Amino acid sequence: MTTEISLPTLASLNYYPYIDDHGELIADFQGKIGVYAIFNQDKNLQFIGYSRDIYLSLKQHLVRQPQNCYWVKVQTIERPNRTVLENIESAWISENGDTSITKAIFKQKWTNPIDVKESMTPEEQENYHNIGIDELQKSKVLKTVARRVEEEILAILEARGLKTQIRFNPKLKELGLLDLK
Repeated sequence: MTTEISLPTLASLNYYPYIDDHGELIADFQGKIGVYAIFNQDKNLQFIGYSRDIYLSLKQHLVRQPQNCYWVKVQTIERPNRTVLENIESAWISENGDTSITKAIFKQKWTNPIDVKESMTPEEQENYHNIGIDELQKSKVLKTVARRVEEEILAILEARGLKTQIRFNPKLKELGLLDLK
């Protein structure tokens, strides 16, 4: 008896729309373990990752990179096995030939919470870097910026027709970070 799993090529898998006809995030992969590839509107590969809950990962990616999440291809496995997941991920990256998606700085935008400091307006930067304000006031500035960025993301997703509820972790906002709860 063999435990080897045949590795499907990325090209052989079907595209699934990121947001279905009812405005919901594709729920077929809720609680499923596997590897997924995310594509933009033109079906150009944007990201490859693996997860113990593909649905939750896809939801996180959607809020972090809404302009790049239109299509997804998925290969699920029954039991968590990091080696199998990494092998599939590596095979898909090799098949694609684009190594830019493996660079750490690139992956951070897909996998780390959104740092709202990068989206500060000049006025917000001035308020934040004002020498006379203390940590509590800085925290308030960050929270205000986080709320603005959150509204911008939600507006983009609403314009795309998303009906799935998106809730950000309120405790992270005062640190200047946006991540789903």
